[in-house]
Amino acid sequence: MTKAKSNVMADFVAPIGVLTAICLVMTLLLALTNYITAPIIAATQARLAEEARKEVLPAADTFEKIAVDIPDGNQVTEAYQAANGAGYVFMITAEGYGGKGTLEMSVGIDTEGKIVETKVISNEETPGMGSKITGDDFKSQFPGKTDGEIDDLTPITGATFSSNFYKRAVHDAFAVYELVKEG
Repeated sequence: MTKAKSNVMADFVAPIGVLTAICLVMTLLLALTNYITAPIIAATQARLAEEARKEVLPAADTFEKIAVDIPDGNQVTEAYQAANGAGYVFMITAEGYGGKGTLEMSVGIDTEGKIVETKVISNEETPGMGSKITGDDFKSQFPGKTDGEIDDLTPITGATFSSNFYKRAVHDAFAVYELVKEG
């Protein structure tokens, strides 16, 4: 039996060249897709964020982003002031039961220092338990409350961690509220 002679070009170089060409084409297609969809995604995210701000402070006409030095450890990521003076909205990326940055929410606080509304934008809490923080039974306790009244609110039975993460995020909103109302 005779052994077939190996052709280095056909056996090794050609398959590597074909795979490289496939990778280059796929990379170009992904880059093109990203180029086309990035502005659409950014516009959608901006619209959803504006809707979330409007939901927690419905008396506001428009919002202006406030530059504020947020203290270390505080979970507020952005602060907004209503252009008509109705109050403030704080966007928060907080620690949830799922870990750091797994609870995104917004909190609206009026000029008298009372919560107008809170809204969970996204969360990774345990479905059926911790995710109850998004329900009306829990979040309906917050409107009209001040910072000093938050700890007295009833936690969700069986989901105290999620309830406490939510309360801490609201406390952080009040901490930044104290900074922006003075400045």
